[in-house]
Amino acid sequence: MSDRVPARSRLGALRLLLPFLRPYRWRAIGAATALGVAAALILLLGQGVRRLIDVGFATADRAHLDGAALAMFGVVAALGVSTGARYFLVSWIGERVAADIRTTLFNRVLELSPPFFETMRTGDVLTRLNTDTVLLQGLVGSAVSQWLRSLVIALGALAMLVVTSAKLAGVVVIVVPFVVLPLVVFGRRERRLARLAQDRVADLGSYAEETINALRTVQAFTHEQEDRTLFRGRVEDAVTAGMRRVGVRAMLITLVILLGFGAIVLSLWVGGLDVVAGRMTGGQLSAFVFYAVLVATSTAGIAELWGEVQRAGAAAERIGELLAEQPMVTAPAHPVPIPAGGGEVRFESVMFRYPSRPEMSALDGFSLHVRAGETVALVGPSGAGKTTVFQLLLRFYDPASGRIRLDGVDLRDADPAAVRGRIGLVSQEPIIFGANVWDNIRYGRPGASDLDVRGAVDAASAGFLHELPQGFDSFLGERGVRLSGGQRQRVAIARAVLRDAPVLLLDEATSALDAESEAAVQQALAALSAGRTTLVIAHRLATVRRADRIVVMDRGRVVAIGPHDALMREGGLYARLAALQFAQ
Repeated sequence: MSDRVPARSRLGALRLLLPFLRPYRWRAIGAATALGVAAALILLLGQGVRRLIDVGFATADRAHLDGAALAMFGVVAALGVSTGARYFLVSWIGERVAADIRTTLFNRVLELSPPFFETMRTGDVLTRLNTDTVLLQGLVGSAVSQWLRSLVIALGALAMLVVTSAKLAGVVVIVVPFVVLPLVVFGRRERRLARLAQDRVADLGSYAEETINALRTVQAFTHEQEDRTLFRGRVEDAVTAGMRRVGVRAMLITLVILLGFGAIVLSLWVGGLDVVAGRMTGGQLSAFVFYAVLVATSTAGIAELWGEVQRAGAAAERIGELLAEQPMVTAPAHPVPIPAGGGEVRFESVMFRYPSRPEMSALDGFSLHVRAGETVALVGPSGAGKTTVFQLLLRFYDPASGRIRLDGVDLRDADPAAVRGRIGLVSQEPIIFGANVWDNIRYGRPGASDLDVRGAVDAASAGFLHELPQGFDSFLGERGVRLSGGQRQRVAIARAVLRDAPVLLLDEATSALDAESEAAVQQALAALSAGRTTLVIAHRLATVRRADRIVVMDRGRVVAIGPHDALMREGGLYARLAALQFAQ
C-alpha cells in the first residue's frame, strides 16, 4: 500500500468524496436549501415563544393567544416539511455516493496486478469495500447534514442571544472557547484511534475469511479450538481499540454538555434576577433560554457528530489508499495489435523475480521458442519456474529484462486484455463460481450459444453435468463445493474449450482425475490442442509423452529440450524424475 497520510491531514482525505458528489450537486443544493430553511424556522420558534408569552399570556387576550399559537403551528408545519425534504435528499445522495464508491473500488481492484495481492490481505480489501464505505455513506447521508444543521443553528442561536440580551449572551460566549478546545484536542486523538479500530476490524475480517475458506482443513486437523481462541483474541483486540475510541468520545461529549448547559444555568439565574428587577420581560427570558438551549444542544451535537467525521476521515484515508494504487502492468498509450491466428510464443533471455521474493530468481535467462500449433510440456522439480512462465505469458507480471513475444509482438507493447484474450487456461486448482453451469462455462466467452456450451461440455468429457438435478441450470455452490475435484477440473476444461483461443495453457489439467476420466480428458485435450499452441505443465510425466517437445526446467533455466525418448537416453534430470515416478 502507499504511505499513510499524516494524522493532521486525514480529514483532507474526505476530499475524495468531491468527485462522487459532483454528479448530484443539484440535489445537494436542494438539501442545503432545505437545511437552511429548517434552521431558520427553528430560530423563528424562539420569537414565537417570546410572542406567545409576552402577547398571549401577559395580555390575557384570547385572540392574541390564538394568533400566536396558530403562527407557531405554521412554523412547525413548515419545519416538518423542510426537515423531511432534507432527510430524503441527503439520504438519497448517501446511497448513491456509497454505490458509486463501491463500484469504483471494485473496478480498481479488478485492475490491480497480482503483486498487490502478495502483500495485501483480501479481508482488508473487503473491509474497505464494505465497512469503510458504510462509514462514508453515513457521513454523506446523515452526519454532514446534521453537523451543518447543528452548526448553523448554533451560530444563529448565538446571534439571537446577542439580540435578545447582550449581557446574558456574554455569559454564554465566555464558555465557547472551553467547548471548542476539547473538540480540537480530543478530536485529534479520536481520529488516530478511529484508524486503529478500523485496522483491527480489518484484521478480524481477514482471519475469519481465511478460516472459513479453509474450513475443511480446519476440521480435518481438529484445529477448531485453536481457531476459536485466535479469533476471540482478534475480537478482543477490535473491541479494545473500539472502546478506547468510545472512551475518548464519551469524555468529549461529557465536557461539552457540562460546559454548555452549565452556561445555560448561569445565564438563567442572571436573567431571572433581571426579570425580578423589571429589566427583562418573561418572554425575553424564555426566548433567551430557548436560544441558549439550542446553542448547548447544537454544540453537543457537533461534538458527537465530530466523532463520526473523524471515523469517516479514517475510512476515507483507507479507501483513498486503495484508489491510489496503480496496476504494475498497464496497457501502453498506443498498444500494438496482435495478429489474428498464429499463436507463436517466444521467451528471449527472460529474467524475473517476484516482488515478494526479490532475493530469489524465478526465471534466470530463460529462453524458449514455441512454434504456432506446437505442443510443449514444461517439467521439472517444484520451484523450477514452470508456473512463472504461465504468469508472465498471461502478463500478470513483466520481466525485469528480456522479452516475451506473442506472434511477434512484445507483450509490453500490447494491451494485457488483448494478450489474455488470445489465451485459454486450465489451472491446477480450477475456480468454480457460485453460479449455474451455463455461467461457469461461459465465463471466458459470455456471448456463446447454448449449443456451443453443450459442445464444450461434451468435448471436455463432462457429461455428468447433463445428469445434475436441474441440468445446466443447477447451482454449483460457492467455490464449486457441490462437485468433486475431478468434476471441477472438467468444468474448467470445458470453459477453456469454449474460449477457443489460439494459445492453450494447461497447468496440471488432469491432476484431479481418476485413471478412467484422465484417459477420456487426455483424448479430449489432444483434440483440443490440434492446431493450437499448447503449453502443458505436468508433474506426472506419463501425461506429457505425446508432447512435440518436453522442456526440462531447473532453478528458472532450461536444462534440456527434446521428446521423451531422447531425454530418457540423455540420462539427465528428466531421466531421474522419470525413474522416480515410473518405479513407484
